[in-house]
Amino acid sequence: MKTLATIKGLLFDLDGVLYVGSNVIDGAVEAVNKIRESGLPCRFITNTSTLSLASLHQKINALGFSISTDEIISAPQATLLYLKNEPAAVCYLLLADDVKKDFFDFPQSDTQANYVIVGDIGKAWSYPLLNKVFNCLMQGAKLIAIHKNRFWQTEEGLQMDIGGFIEGMEYASGAKAMIMGKPSANFFQIALDDMGLKSEEVAIIGDDIDVDVGGGQQVGLMGILVKTGKYRQLYTDSSSITPDLILNSIKELPELLLP
Repeated sequence: MKTLATIKGLLFDLDGVLYVGSNVIDGAVEAVNKIRESGLPCRFITNTSTLSLASLHQKINALGFSISTDEIISAPQATLLYLKNEPAAVCYLLLADDVKKDFFDFPQSDTQANYVIVGDIGKAWSYPLLNKVFNCLMQGAKLIAIHKNRFWQTEEGLQMDIGGFIEGMEYASGAKAMIMGKPSANFFQIALDDMGLKSEEVAIIGDDIDVDVGGGQQVGLMGILVKTGKYRQLYTDSSSITPDLILNSIKELPELLLP
């Protein structure tokens, strides 16, 4: 079991840890400020695929945080980094309109794509859309999932996330999705490289015991679970993952972390 004594950097999940929708978690702004003022390097990592990097940055700071764009690492940005190394990429984008702005430089097609990029599209899901994706995959297109989360916490309650759709596409087509966000080891490595730290020197703070805590622990991070956002006691009790530390909220972290 890892302890905070050896921690030299932090990865914060966003939605569910610092805020839920447009509501800031009590004490989150103050906690982040104290930790950053101590000099500990921080990165703010997210699977959110409904906002472009610019919009995400604007939202975070409008909620009262003071975080630079360079400190934010999103799953769509990891996808962009991957596609930039694929010069012949033609994309079928199942993404929110705002996120599509970040993918403007790539050729796009909904019938001749060699990469299908799937993120959060909310109520746009339909059988005809799923079938169109299925046919692209059957023609050899590669399936890229921004993430594969099961569910997420909204201001209206829990909602099904895109993981179920990704699973269905994989089952029907026989294709295996490349997961770009958490819990992908590559995604965590991008953040570690950006901070210049080793995995054993970094802790991740998240509300998802599987994607945040479990994913982080798989690559050697200390996994801290907070009881906010999508946290549910019953789900946690049934998980095979054991967090290194459980907090009621991010509000408690500075007192434990800082001398």
